[in-house]
Amino acid sequence: MKSKKILGVRINKNVKLAYYKFTDIFKGFENVDAVKKIFGKDTNKVLSGLKVMLVSTKWGYLWVDDRNLSIGCNYDYIKRADERHVYLDVIHELTHIKQGMDGKNLFDDNFEYVDSPTEIEAYKGGVAEAKRLGMSDNEIIEYLKVDWVEKKDFNRLLKAVGLA
Repeated sequence: MKSKKILGVRINKNVKLAYYKFTDIFKGFENVDAVKKIFGKDTNKVLSGLKVMLVSTKWGYLWVDDRNLSIGCNYDYIKRADERHVYLDVIHELTHIKQGMDGKNLFDDNFEYVDSPTEIEAYKGGVAEAKRLGMSDNEIIEYLKVDWVEKKDFNRLLKAVGLA
């Protein structure tokens, strides 16, 4: 497996476009305190049953398919991205997996993206983990910037997660 060790996890970048078990791509996440906090005693069971689909797309990073509670990954992103960012994205998406398992609506049209309670919860978990890793507020803010969120909305998100 060709990947670097980061924070006790391994991200397998020697992959092709296909479906995988979560643990074939993201190894060691069952030992991450932030993940154990999400799933508790069910951490190993959930992660070993979780599926990941690598796809070729021009947009996005990682996301949850709420129809089957699997994780979609942009193949190029996994191959080229800063490993800390992929790590934090995995934490974010695992929060959504747990939310979906709990019956929460991950795509509630009653909220804009940055105001969605499920997104705020997932972003807060990622921000807490980024701070634990020693990332500065400015590094975290840069990491959180995405193409599909306008500046005024982004500022609302930063406030909601305690960075503004």
